[in-house]
Amino acid sequence: RGGLMAQQLSFERDIRPLFRDRDIQSMKSSFDLASYEDVRAHAEAIYATLAAGQMPCDGAWTDEDVRRFRSWLDAGALP
Repeated sequence: RGGLMAQQLSFERDIRPLFRDRDIQSMKSSFDLASYEDVRAHAEAIYATLAAGQMPCDGAWTDEDVRRFRSWLDAGALP
């Protein structure tokens, strides 16, 4: 079975690819979605915005991707 919880989620492998270039560009004035340090520092706010369907601006992430972000955060937000 396994699933998302069975593996250690990492920013580089599992989270960073969820942010498209256009997402990174549109958020540049607030923080850098391509930067582990920036995403980790703003992770709760990013999660709240993702969970509310307000980011990215052209359509919400899938529930699975939102859960992946939350799981990464809850597991210690590894690089």
